[in-house]
Amino acid sequence: MIVRLSVGPGTLESTMTEDLSPAERYAASRKRAAEQATALASFREMYDFGLDPFQIEACQALEAGKGVLVAAPTGSGKTIVGEFAVHLALLQGKKCFYTTPIKALSNQKYADLCRRYGADKVGLLTGDNSVNSEAPVVVMTTEVLRNMLYAGSQTLLGLGHVVMDEVHYLSDRFRGAVWEEVIIHLPASVTLVSLSATVSNAEEFGDWLDTVRGDTEVIVSEHRPVPLFQHVLAGRRMYDLFEEGEGHKKAVNPDLVRLARMEAARPSYQDRRRGRSMREADRERERRQRSRVWTPGRPEVIERLDAEGLLPAITFIFSRAGCEAAVQQCLYAGLRLNDEEAREQVRALVEERTAHIVPEDLHVLGYYEWLEGLERGIAAHHAGMLPTFKEVVEELFVRGLVKAVFATETLALGINMPARSVVLEKLVKWNGEQHADITPGEYTQLTGRAGRRGIDVEGHAVVLWQRAMSPEHLAGLAGTRTYPLRSSFRPSYNMAVNLVEQFGRHRSRELLETSFAQFQADRSVVGISRQVQRNEEGLAGYQASMTCHLGDFEEYARLRRELKDRETELARQGAHQRRAEAATSLEKLRPGDVIHVPTGKYAGLALVLDPGLPAGRSNGHRGFDHQDGPRPLVLTAERQVKRLASMDFPVPVEPLDRMRIPKTFNPRSPQSRRDLASALRSKAGHIPPERARKKRSQAADDREIARLRTALRAHPCHGCDDREDHARWAERYHRLLRDTSQLERRIEGRTNTIARTFDRIVALLTELDYLRGNEVTEHGRRLARLYGELDLLASECLREGVWEGLAPAELAACVSALVYEARLSDDAMAPKVPSGKAKAALGEMVRIWGRLDGLEEDFRISQTEGVGQREPDLGFAWAAYMWASGKGLDEVLREAEMPAGDFVRWCKQVIDVLGQISAAAPREDSTVAKAARKAVDQLLRGVVAYSSVG
Repeated sequence: MIVRLSVGPGTLESTMTEDLSPAERYAASRKRAAEQATALASFREMYDFGLDPFQIEACQALEAGKGVLVAAPTGSGKTIVGEFAVHLALLQGKKCFYTTPIKALSNQKYADLCRRYGADKVGLLTGDNSVNSEAPVVVMTTEVLRNMLYAGSQTLLGLGHVVMDEVHYLSDRFRGAVWEEVIIHLPASVTLVSLSATVSNAEEFGDWLDTVRGDTEVIVSEHRPVPLFQHVLAGRRMYDLFEEGEGHKKAVNPDLVRLARMEAARPSYQDRRRGRSMREADRERERRQRSRVWTPGRPEVIERLDAEGLLPAITFIFSRAGCEAAVQQCLYAGLRLNDEEAREQVRALVEERTAHIVPEDLHVLGYYEWLEGLERGIAAHHAGMLPTFKEVVEELFVRGLVKAVFATETLALGINMPARSVVLEKLVKWNGEQHADITPGEYTQLTGRAGRRGIDVEGHAVVLWQRAMSPEHLAGLAGTRTYPLRSSFRPSYNMAVNLVEQFGRHRSRELLETSFAQFQADRSVVGISRQVQRNEEGLAGYQASMTCHLGDFEEYARLRRELKDRETELARQGAHQRRAEAATSLEKLRPGDVIHVPTGKYAGLALVLDPGLPAGRSNGHRGFDHQDGPRPLVLTAERQVKRLASMDFPVPVEPLDRMRIPKTFNPRSPQSRRDLASALRSKAGHIPPERARKKRSQAADDREIARLRTALRAHPCHGCDDREDHARWAERYHRLLRDTSQLERRIEGRTNTIARTFDRIVALLTELDYLRGNEVTEHGRRLARLYGELDLLASECLREGVWEGLAPAELAACVSALVYEARLSDDAMAPKVPSGKAKAALGEMVRIWGRLDGLEEDFRISQTEGVGQREPDLGFAWAAYMWASGKGLDEVLREAEMPAGDFVRWCKQVIDVLGQISAAAPREDSTVAKAARKAVDQLLRGVVAYSSVG
């Protein structure tokens, strides 16, 4: 593996030919002629701009037959390398597959390649589209390629190159495993082109690619073609985040630091509510400060950016509702960013793109409010929008007809929507479990959209001022431009049967051990392994130092250790027994008992006011739920009322006498305490405390201790003059041996983790008769065709005939439970489901899941490790049933309480799984395959049927 770091255009400077000798000029001429004959030369002529050094290096490596990993910032032009792989494959008469993580990117790349090479040479394969699939260049989602590899598709014949765009997606905990499956299983003859955002462990990832794919060149570029400037917008002023200066180390703007310090010192509204008074001068200073420091409103931000020539801008708001609200706020504020000519262009394009949507659906989708925003140059962009609407926003933004977009972070995932400026409202987002600070990697990904290559001289990232903001923390986010790539690879049931079918169990296990997940786990134990080696060297030295000429000192040391352990154990048992006796004696105490507290801060004479038993009330004092046993409340002879703990009673306590506690006694009254304490001293002050009798030690009568002591005295080493010196070395040897064993257990826990998980999955599948040794049964072959999170549950439902006899709409409802997952867990109300056969089938699915869940527990397969079957979610069953039954969009969305974009996305996922089920269902005497095909037809209508491609 070769690693090259490209720092910018200045790294490849041409040499002035006039300074060369004739021989050198001739050599340079020969070199230029050779370069003109390369595929790269013809490729460069296709572009009206020069390539950057990192692009040239990557293309040259590809032409030399090597694989490449290109890690470069967002917007730097990594895809040029991918397009060169397409060019190279076409020149060589081979195929090239261009994979992307999301359908929107696939559609975008398909359109780009069609414009360059013609629609006859480019195909598209996504979950719901198939266009010209046998073309020499096919754009597809990564899952499609994975499925083709397992199925042994004929489309793979003649494949020369595979481009994996956004390969850093393999960190995604839900879908990342697919990238590793593809990389591992691609034929060795295929050249892999991996395009990644800037990651801090590109070399480690390159090492792994080198291991599994052969010669791979890693090219890392830190250079942004359009420089990015960082700002903080506070009130009316735009602060630069960094101070102007030379060198790589940038200092935080002192004005910003001073502002943060002043804001931190200013009393908050809550402080004033608590009654903190302010002098008139302080109030005046605060009024002046507040007049120039506040968090600007959304319309105000857009107006400010427009005034400074910083539009178009993308404002990232980590909430769908927030994005929609931002558009409405700008409309209410009367914001207009388009002139009349631009408005007409927007309306014409929108009407053309939405002509297929029936008028009644347009009203349901909020079309007219959306159009008004677009005409003014303002739009939202998030996953809850109809795909058609999102694509229109993207196209208008690229054309410059929408100038302000309010988007969730999903827009940062590769979609080609560069802007001049990016605005971040907050540096905190909801991660599905809690509000957490965004990471440096997320900050880099979001702000990477700022600066359009070939259009803008510079890009701008603007963070809105928030109270308690730390400029240093923000500078850390902006300055840390890399993040590590971490594998999320885990074996699945479908993967297991497909691997065993193709390679057998032993070879499958070996393949899984080549995953990046295992590669990283193995590397993480390198340091521990070195420590183990050092420990073993130390053990050898200690062993030599404790050698005794009289006999085996290791054996003698073991006897000493066993004796010590036994004595310690008996002492522990004795202490436990004494504590138990003390607790029992405390439980017998009653109010009015006079006791002697044996130890502690309040040792001495005391009167029990409340025995402190773990329940209810006693004598007016609330009892406590004590885990350590009773905690009596006492009055000491020194007039203090205290609740004691079990540690104050290391030995059992017996009442010395009894006293009556007056009903008028008030523990809060000093007079009451003084009177009762005086009576206590008079009553029992003369009684001496009973001395605890020392019991005979258990060790004195223990046979094992007697045996060990006899063996010690009889051992030859017992009479050695250097016995204690040897013993010290033996103790060190034992401690180091114990530490080494712990390190070895840690290594054991990290090595072969993927293979061990695979073994447990195979064992469960064997129990269910999906596998018999290296043979995949008929049930296993069915499972091999089912891809998804609940693959085994779907297979078991087919096996047990749960879906037999269901109508297409009822089957759609049942299948929805395999794909749907609510964005927020809501246990307050059971979801509405269709009645009749569908309800019974859904109940049966949950029962089967419960059985599988129990089996997974038996075989130690844990969902927390990313393996196993989650409970089916019935939350989309009613919506899927209604839509497949022909109900209108308005009624379905109202019943589902779901945004149109989410509804379409879930419907398409149900359609995808229905297609798998129709292929996997038994052919003979089964109604499922036919019902699944009909359900696809009934779901694929209206807004769900629309596709921007093909």
